[in-house]
Amino acid sequence: MVIKFFEKLSNNYLELLDDKEDFNIVINVGESPNAEIFQAHSAILKYRSLYFCNELANIRKDENNIKTLNLKNLTIQQFEIIIKYIYGGVVLLENHNASFIFELMLITCEFLFNELAKYLETHLIETEAHWLRLNFTHIYKKIFKNNKLQELQKCAMILYRDDLQMEEVKIWNYVIKWGIAQNPGLPSAVLKI
Repeated sequence: MVIKFFEKLSNNYLELLDDKEDFNIVINVGESPNAEIFQAHSAILKYRSLYFCNELANIRKDENNIKTLNLKNLTIQQFEIIIKYIYGGVVLLENHNASFIFELMLITCEFLFNELAKYLETHLIETEAHWLRLNFTHIYKKIFKNNKLQELQKCAMILYRDDLQMEEVKIWNYVIKWGIAQNPGLPSAVLKI
């Protein structure tokens, strides 16, 4: 019989994250004035993320035996969620809007956190469908840069749906009309197409 006490283990690792003595990684997150320094442990980062394993392999230690990693393209809020996921498997989304969750999902794909990326993708589809529709163009551009976001890609590819009961030519015509309406400053030569 195997008994698993994951909650206590998770809490212990989150406590380790708060330990300011035994770290060997410094992570600079964000850009000034919205920047913060995080301290972490290379063993945990390496085993929880292939991304961090690869990044840390290319960084030299300083005279204090510490490696420094710069993550300027992240916000402090995004990294706080990611580091708590790495250490404790805990993700809190309650106080974040759909746009934040979408960007976090893209980052988790970049960091190769497939489990978390899949969860965030499902969360957006199931609970933020209205936001997805309102921001279709932005989402469409981003999700097709990443092969892992299959479910969002399926949602976006309305032309491949068989249940629309409309010819593809008509769909394209409506898409073109919609696109022109979204860009009123287009030259008149484009509008005649």
